[in-house]
Amino acid sequence: MGRIVVTEFISLDGVVEAPGGEEFEHPNWAFAFDRGDEGEQFKVDEALGAEALLLGRKTYEGFAAAWPGYEGELADKYNGMPKYVVSRTLTDPAWNNTHVLGGDLVEEVTALKKAVEGELQVAGSIQLVQGLIANDLVDEIHLMTFPIILGTGRRLFGETPDKSTWKLTESRTVGEGIPITIFRRADQK
Repeated sequence: MGRIVVTEFISLDGVVEAPGGEEFEHPNWAFAFDRGDEGEQFKVDEALGAEALLLGRKTYEGFAAAWPGYEGELADKYNGMPKYVVSRTLTDPAWNNTHVLGGDLVEEVTALKKAVEGELQVAGSIQLVQGLIANDLVDEIHLMTFPIILGTGRRLFGETPDKSTWKLTESRTVGEGIPITIFRRADQK
């Protein structure tokens, strides 16, 4: 059975919006900090460890516009691996090996977790992540927390129908004082 792993760049005040994007009040905020070699390697290893990507439409469109133009081990992984996009508007994805999940979120993702062995990685995709968390579908959360308060922007955690308990399984600091924390569900139903 597959595991859903959320991975996010996040500010101290919980903002995950456009960490490397231009269309935001604070463009490229996460890239103003040096993650160091260890931080860069963590992100590469994290991506290479995924069996498939599970993305919201906006994040998918950004990835699909960028990754086919890159070369190397990481680009080969992203361009070749299965990609699942949760969208009611995307009908004909052009990026190699992309599948659209257009039905009920819980049913589609539950079936996907049963069908895929290994890690289904969710990057960005704020609305999707909030829906997955609210429906107890996330197994692990990876946060790379940048030492900045943005004061505005979409935040990772919204209201949920119930509480959930998580266990810190890894913590380290990389680059310019950037903590990487990994949490796993402690109370999986």
